[in-house]
Amino acid sequence: MTELDHLKEKLARLQLRAMAQNLEHAVREAAEQNHGVLTTLNRLADLELERRRLNAVKLRWEQARLNEKRTIDQFDFNHHKSRKEHKSRILNLLSLEFIRERMDMILIGNPGTGKTFPAQCIAAQACNANIKVLFTSAVDMINHLIAAEADHSLLKKLDYYQSPALLVCDEIGFLPLGQQGSNLFFQVISARHQKKSTILTTNLPFAEWGKIFDSTTVATAIADRLVHRSEVLIMDGTSYRRKDH
Repeated sequence: MTELDHLKEKLARLQLRAMAQNLEHAVREAAEQNHGVLTTLNRLADLELERRRLNAVKLRWEQARLNEKRTIDQFDFNHHKSRKEHKSRILNLLSLEFIRERMDMILIGNPGTGKTFPAQCIAAQACNANIKVLFTSAVDMINHLIAAEADHSLLKKLDYYQSPALLVCDEIGFLPLGQQGSNLFFQVISARHQKKSTILTTNLPFAEWGKIFDSTTVATAIADRLVHRSEVLIMDGTSYRRKDH
């Protein structure tokens, strides 16, 4: 076994896989182009860092539970004037600065007006930026929390929803959450308030959140925390899904 083979083996054992895989080529290139040792090492280190970045982004996508990879260029901003009016705000949110500032985002509108799509785009952008994301529907989240409460694993499941840097909670308002669900939802939002960012999509304005949550008091407490530091976008118009019918 040559000295080069020994080095490749050591790099592999250190889990520096990209450096091991590219070592032979880097050494040959260095000899051909008269590169110094530092130049070669920097090149190999860059390849290793890129491998790890790609693996981290892949993990973020798996954690996020996003069913589709949405991009904002697929979103029809011309469908309705409210989309045009909010275009700059939505594009600005794609910079992800609101996540670094631990702000929230609330999209309100009837079904099909364009709430979930931009939320998915922002979640996808965050995944690609190696930010921990979780996408869920409100009903799924509450059902999982209620099940966790029943089998005494609630703290672990609460942490699952409280820990991501960005939580996207979709379709709030389609079904009432009841007393238990409302209390659990409040625990998630309260723990995330000013610490993590949350995106909510809902078909009901704040004045009607009493229909979602068990009491006006709980609805007010949740809305108060969410509105404190958030971008609120009202999406009007007809359903985009009916466009071709």
